[in-house]
Amino acid sequence: MIQRIQTFFLIMVVLASGALPFVLSLWIDGEGAEFFAQNELWISIVFYGSAALALISIFMYKNRQNQFVVNRLNMILNLFLLGFFVYRSLSLSGENTISEKGIGMLIPVFSIVFLVLANRAIKKDEDLVKSVDRLR
Repeated sequence: MIQRIQTFFLIMVVLASGALPFVLSLWIDGEGAEFFAQNELWISIVFYGSAALALISIFMYKNRQNQFVVNRLNMILNLFLLGFFVYRSLSLSGENTISEKGIGMLIPVFSIVFLVLANRAIKKDEDLVKSVDRLR
């Protein structure tokens, strides 16, 4: 059912991962140039992959278990991206590459939060269906 609350959360993930990294800067380098997701190919591929997984998950509403698994895979993908951003901003010494962190580095965090909320709603639906099946 498309009208469920998890669909709203998954749409938020699609918007956050599919559009925001290309509008909000991820960081500002030492020369003052803003770095966006489209500046590096693999970062944009990971963001598009996260948006695509969320979009696929929206249309898997008939199979809640697979929807739950796809959301978990999306969380792992976002954790990988977040780990890269943390590594990139903390391990490099001095003002070499990252001078100032942008708000775009928090996009994977927001995506993970929305995915957790969607998985919680999917689990709630699954428990409801199991309880109704028990009564038959």
